[in-house]
Amino acid sequence: MAPAITTLAADAPELSAANTGFMLICSALVMLMTPALAFFYGGMVRVKSTLNMLMMSFISLGIVTILWVLFGFSLAFGTDIGSIIGWSSDYVGLSGIGVTELWDGYTIPVYVFAAFQLMFAILTPALISGALADRVKFTAWALFITLWVTVVYFPVAHWVWGAGGWLFEMGVIDFAGGTAVHINAGAAALGVILVIGKRVGFKKDPMRPHSLPLVMLGAGLLWFGWFGFNAGSWLGNDDGVGAVMFVNTQVATAAAMLAWLAYEKIRHGAFTTLGAASGAVAGLVAITPSGGAVSPLGAIAIGVIAGLLCAMAVGLKYKFGYDDSLDVIGVHLVGGVLGSLLVGLFATGGVQSDVKGLFYGGGLEQLGKQAIGVFAVLAYSLIASAILALVIDKTMGMRVSEDDEVSGIDQVEHAETAYDFSGAGGGASSRSTAAPAPAVTENKKVDA
Repeated sequence: MAPAITTLAADAPELSAANTGFMLICSALVMLMTPALAFFYGGMVRVKSTLNMLMMSFISLGIVTILWVLFGFSLAFGTDIGSIIGWSSDYVGLSGIGVTELWDGYTIPVYVFAAFQLMFAILTPALISGALADRVKFTAWALFITLWVTVVYFPVAHWVWGAGGWLFEMGVIDFAGGTAVHINAGAAALGVILVIGKRVGFKKDPMRPHSLPLVMLGAGLLWFGWFGFNAGSWLGNDDGVGAVMFVNTQVATAAAMLAWLAYEKIRHGAFTTLGAASGAVAGLVAITPSGGAVSPLGAIAIGVIAGLLCAMAVGLKYKFGYDDSLDVIGVHLVGGVLGSLLVGLFATGGVQSDVKGLFYGGGLEQLGKQAIGVFAVLAYSLIASAILALVIDKTMGMRVSEDDEVSGIDQVEHAETAYDFSGAGGGASSRSTAAPAPAVTENKKVDA
């Protein structure tokens, strides 16, 4: 994310129609990423959980939007309070913002910046949902999103991107969300998993993706939207940094996809479509914090490292026994950690700032700062998320019953089915008359 800029009155910027239009387009691209994530996750689950998986992402569009307008933008980007949180009464309800008021030294309106950041806030809790597939009450999930963005996301966004935030002031580099988005979501996923436990039949029953074409569609749309996510985070492109980030996003994603596929071929003997999609997402995650600080060659290295290590990491759930349904920890947490730390090695000092990494003569200083940022966000999100999940679980219950989980969460929570196998309709009105759906042969998932 571009740093705050202090300007003298004589040098005050003027509204740029080009940058404003560019940022509105980027905001729309980032918004698209949440439905894309819904498709990506929706294809990875079993048939009986498809709609629930879609809805766990879509509900974030509703809940977080309202919270952001009411107080979220103020908490994340208001006037700093103790380097921990922000607050500005003008931002409450977005009611005190002038239509042409510019964002802190930039050439775009505050409303545009608020809209762009809103899309990040929406996407981040949706990422968590992939780890919890098949077993969480929809009402409990909606409450968790409400509490989590308030207690975890808004403060962490201020730490990392808000003027005065302690990680921002320390000089931690996070161009577009390695810490605030991906590590934050991945650590939260682990915290909730430790509270709610495993799916019924974990490591015993087949839990393969039911629609790999849907997974590939979601991955492709994520890749497309990620250009707005990354390139837009410089809040304009007057100096070319956004263009570098655009190129590095493409390069790292391609490298990670190829590395993941190579690992799969060597380890499992096949190039899988799920591997291609997962590798691409791993590359997108890893380049998110680092792409504004590295060269395209550095982006290739980051992509290859992320592709290989994330492919290895997704298999850790079987070794350690935590049920990360759709590999949120293996891809987003591990990829976010790698991308954030590798800034300390590959930063050239010639793109977004003059900070150099170890391989460019900068020593270990930046790597140390990145490590502090990584583990501070990881620890806070993990602990806070586990506490929130525990409170919800002890009060209203976080999980559906075992019988409901086995029979299918779509019917229980949404009174619908994703596919009409009988030809008589899949909604609630047809359940009593429709013939039982035939068995579905699911695609084989190759786990690392």
